[in-house]
Amino acid sequence: NVTILEALRNRVGDVLFAPGCKLTTNGDSISQNNYQFIDAIKLPSKEANQKLIDEAVAVANQAEFIVLAVGENEQFSREAWNNHPGDMISLDLQSQQEDLVKAIAATGKPYIVYLMHGRPLSINWVAKNSPAIIDGWFSGEEAGNAFANILLGDVNPSGKLTISVPRSVGQLPIYYNARPTSQFYEYVTEKNTPLYPFGYGLSYTTFDYSSVFLKDTRSYTDTKTGVVLNSAKKNKSFVAEIKVTNTGSVKGDEIVQLYVHQKTGESIVRPVKELKGFQRVTLAPGEFKTVSFTISSAMLEHWTSDMRFAIEKGVYEIMIGTSSTKFQKTEVVVQ
Repeated sequence: NVTILEALRNRVGDVLFAPGCKLTTNGDSISQNNYQFIDAIKLPSKEANQKLIDEAVAVANQAEFIVLAVGENEQFSREAWNNHPGDMISLDLQSQQEDLVKAIAATGKPYIVYLMHGRPLSINWVAKNSPAIIDGWFSGEEAGNAFANILLGDVNPSGKLTISVPRSVGQLPIYYNARPTSQFYEYVTEKNTPLYPFGYGLSYTTFDYSSVFLKDTRSYTDTKTGVVLNSAKKNKSFVAEIKVTNTGSVKGDEIVQLYVHQKTGESIVRPVKELKGFQRVTLAPGEFKTVSFTISSAMLEHWTSDMRFAIEKGVYEIMIGTSSTKFQKTEVVVQ
């Protein structure tokens, strides 16, 4: 395994280090023992961790820039099996790690958070107060080198979340393709939206999206409303196009995402959106490309109330954007 510390020392030389705080006191961090054979987790005392946090602050005060690695090891992210305990009742950072983040933030030094985990974590304070977060998950043996490449600008990150990150365990289940009446009402003490939505991910550059343009459809004016509508036949494909522009100062990759929503249907209520396609585009500063998606009849099919896998007539929203919550959209009437 190449750790973050090893990778940075290989690249830039002199790097100060402090453990910050311990997660657990039994097991190790490099074998499957944590998952398979260690039962009860032994946590360090709060006093022991506070001593480590104080030492980390002293080291941080000597530094120009701080990489703050927090998250979990396999002992916190494992499944119960046979007579072995597993699973967690909380998504919060364990073992005084939030105290560590707050202490480092209080130094006034510039810092970023590297997050290592095997499940989504509730990191509300970290997300609100940290300049940047690199989400590493459990990335394997080359995680350290991958992180160093991103931190030092050799790679412009382009990853997108394949889950919705909840604000707390009380929001679960939370997912982007819910039914319209699910996740609808606000909670008393927090929002009903995820902390980070499905498909979300930042870059060292920014991207702008034009309006969505539909090809191979027929335009007509609704006689009741006077609104111009796009129309497509049930068994015919059509094309959705959008222009994506790199509006930043560095070259970057964008993952352009296509979502579809059956706004009005004949038999059953459909999810508020469904991912139907995505494309990676590489753009230099100021460059733009037109991204095209062919929307086939198969993309609009679903199981109907009488158990047919078919397309229903109705209004469909076509959404193209950078995540499941940030997109441009248009509508097409399928007849």
